[in-house]
Amino acid sequence: MKKALYPGSFDPITFGHLDILERATHLFSEVVVTVAVNRMKKTVFTADERVEMIRSCLDDKSWKNQVTVDKFEGLLVDHAHRHQVNTLIRGVRQVSDFEYEFRMALMNRKLGKDIDTVFLMPREELTFISASLVREVAYWGGDLSQFVPEHVARQLADRQYYKNQNSGNSN
Repeated sequence: MKKALYPGSFDPITFGHLDILERATHLFSEVVVTVAVNRMKKTVFTADERVEMIRSCLDDKSWKNQVTVDKFEGLLVDHAHRHQVNTLIRGVRQVSDFEYEFRMALMNRKLGKDIDTVFLMPREELTFISASLVREVAYWGGDLSQFVPEHVARQLADRQYYKNQNSGNSN
C-alpha cells in the first residue's frame, strides 16, 4: 500500500486540483491532501475553511475513501515524514509551472533524501485554471461554474465583499 502527499494552498480548490487528486488515487492507495498554512501569503479562506471545502468536494467521489485531508505549517518534508510518506504529488499545467515545481522538488529532495516528487498533468481543458485566476473571476463577479464546484463558487461569491468596498476608490 503506497501513500502520497498532495500539498498546496488550495485557495480555493479547483476542478484542476480535483482532476490531479483523482489521477493520484489511481496511482496510490492513499492520498493525503494537505493544505499549506503560509503566514507570508494572504489567502481568501482560512486553512480550516480550505480543509472543509476540500472535504465537501469529495462527498460524491467514488475514490473518496482513498483520500484524507489535513493542514500543515512548516517544512513539507517534515510533514511528509510525520505521515510516513516519501512521495509528493504536484500538478503541472505548463512549462512555467514545471520550472518552479522542479526547483521545489530538488529542494525537498535536498532536505529529505527519501522524498520524491511525482508530477501529474490535468486534463487538457483544465490546464489554464489556477486558483489565482479563479479568485480574479470571482472578484469581478464572473461565472465560476467551469472552474470550481458549485459550493466553492458560492463561498467565493460570499467572500468577495471587498470588491464593493474598493469600488468607490478613484484612480
